[in-house]
Order: sequence, then C-alpha cells, then structure tokens
Amino acid sequence: MNPRTLAAGSVLREARPGDEPGILACIRALAEYEREPDAVENTVEALRETLFGPAPQAFGHVVEREGVVVGIALWFVTYSTWTGRHGIWLEDLIVLPEHRAAGYGKALIASLAAVCAERGYSRLEWTVLDWNEPALGFYRSIGAEPMDEWTTQRMSGDALTALAAVLD
Repeated sequence: MNPRTLAAGSVLREARPGDEPGILACIRALAEYEREPDAVENTVEALRETLFGPAPQAFGHVVEREGVVVGIALWFVTYSTWTGRHGIWLEDLIVLPEHRAAGYGKALIASLAAVCAERGYSRLEWTVLDWNEPALGFYRSIGAEPMDEWTTQRMSGDALTALAAVLD
C-alpha cells in the first residue's frame, strides 16, 4: 500500500515498527468506548511480535497526524470455503474521537477494500456491537450489510482449556 495524504496533512499508511505505542493507545481507546477498559491485555511487545515478527499473522494500517497515530485498522486474512478465496477480517477500526469526521475511518476501511481488490479476496468482514449506532450508521453509509442470520460464537478461558483437554 502506498502512503496517501489525507485531510489536515495526515497520512494513511501501513503500520511499521515504532507504531506499537500509538496502536496500543488506539486499542485502549476502543476498549474504553466499548465499555471494557480493563479488558486489554495486549502490550507493545506483543504487538511488535504480532505485526512485525518473523511470521506476521496480523496486519495494520494507520492514520498518522503530526507524528501521532490517530486511527487504526487491524486485520488478518481469512478463507472462505464457499468461494475458495481469501478475505480480510477487520479486527479493530478506530479513529480517536478528536480526529473523527475528517474521513479517516472511511479511508482506513477503503484501504482494506483496496487490498481485497488487489489480491482477489472475496470479502471484507467484521463485527460491530449492536448498540453502536454511530458505527452502524457509518457502515451502512459505505454499503456494508448486516449478516442478521449469523451469531458470532466465542470460546475462551476455562471452556477453551477444557475442550482442548478432550484430546489428551
């Protein structure tokens, strides 16, 4: 992805080493907004390994303004057995509140759509909390459609450990 200049002299670009503190600050801001301020266990070191280690499995695009990361899109590659092609799962999208309404969120998600188009990926997917009306409105405005018949399932903690033990 080539860096792009956005409003107010900001730049949309791929995340790079050194961005980890700004990315983590955005993750924490998202957790605060989603009413889970104490849920973030991630660290600068973990982000460095995940995004820039020898075998990255997650990727990021950032909006940087005056040397500060003010927005992020963190994502990873998925696979659809139905289409036989990869896609992108958008794990987190956030623009810090004081930098919203400048088109940064749309630019971030458009950069992922461009990756999909460039690589021949069949879809771009993510989840959104059902009470997050501003995000829902934004996603509808760019053409996203809800998957109303699907419910996200999650297994973690003791349940995950117990299920893994079934194979022991």
